[in-house]
Amino acid sequence: MKTPTSAYRLQYLDWLRGLGAVVMLQGHVFHSFLKPELRDGAPFMLSQFAGGMPPAIFLFLTGVTLAFLMDSTERKGLAPLERVVIALRRSGYLFLLAFAFRLQLWIFGASAPWTDLLRVDILNCMGLAVAVLSVMALFGTAERIRLCAVVGLGIAVVSPWITQIDWTWAPALVRNYIVPDYNSFGFFPWAAYLVFGVSAGSILRTIPVESTERAMQWTALLGGALILTCQYFANLPFSIYAKSEFWLNSPAQVLIKLGVTLLLVAMAFLWTRYGAKEGWSWMRQFGTTSLLVYWVHIELVYGRWLYFLKNNLTVAQTVAATLSVILLMLAISRAKTQRHRLPALLAHRGWWFGPKPQRVPGD
Repeated sequence: MKTPTSAYRLQYLDWLRGLGAVVMLQGHVFHSFLKPELRDGAPFMLSQFAGGMPPAIFLFLTGVTLAFLMDSTERKGLAPLERVVIALRRSGYLFLLAFAFRLQLWIFGASAPWTDLLRVDILNCMGLAVAVLSVMALFGTAERIRLCAVVGLGIAVVSPWITQIDWTWAPALVRNYIVPDYNSFGFFPWAAYLVFGVSAGSILRTIPVESTERAMQWTALLGGALILTCQYFANLPFSIYAKSEFWLNSPAQVLIKLGVTLLLVAMAFLWTRYGAKEGWSWMRQFGTTSLLVYWVHIELVYGRWLYFLKNNLTVAQTVAATLSVILLMLAISRAKTQRHRLPALLAHRGWWFGPKPQRVPGD
């Protein structure tokens, strides 16, 4: 049985994942529907700036759940190689989702080229990162804290050098999975967020439940320190790299986003414990069905269904479209989690999809 205190440890992660989903929705609606001539304005710039955070949040939280999985298999006493295999199965599941997602988009896209099936999206990045990180299951939870922190930092630091390597010899698919690129989620630097998430999730598994609040205080302090420190170094007139692009492969950008994510983790914990009311939460609702929301809204916003809205709305109309999409996704999310109650609800209103029960005489 979950205690109220231990329940918060999962609720605030769901809340944060839901926040990422909402920010993602607005970013994609603005990106697809706003008129091109309005994209130099502040609303679009702010929308896309905020929209850059959800991938980092989702990757980080995937790392947290991977840490939970590794810790769980360790506590069950499974052999090290068996723990690695279980982590690899998680990777395979993510790859399966990634290719199924791409296949569905390609089928509905009609005239889309077959190469779209091989596009490296965030689910592909998750699959590759989890596969690489599966070796961490060989270590104990406490060891994973520092190992993954070092590996995550290493991925961020070498990303500019990875870009400078001559990759012309490699197939485009290999480059897309590895090399930083604006059009794909390469292992460098995106996998760093997932690795940092494994470190953070391992910390959560090693501390007592009653120490979680103190850990969140340190999380907020570390997040703020990362933002301020990395912003300072990013603005220095010199660099150890011959070439580095801040929004593509800069370690400073990775660590600033990590800092923002850590601040959001602490904020989500604070809100779910002291601010939110008991019971259902629309933000956590999004968090528990984030994959469904991601899958459906991509087809809706970027597919053929709303073609007449693409690049055709004013700022006010795009805001209205954003709210409409959020409400629609919330309704779909709610329908998924409450689908087992739907037959009873319809029956209460007189809708029957099976043999209607016989009335008892006298009723």
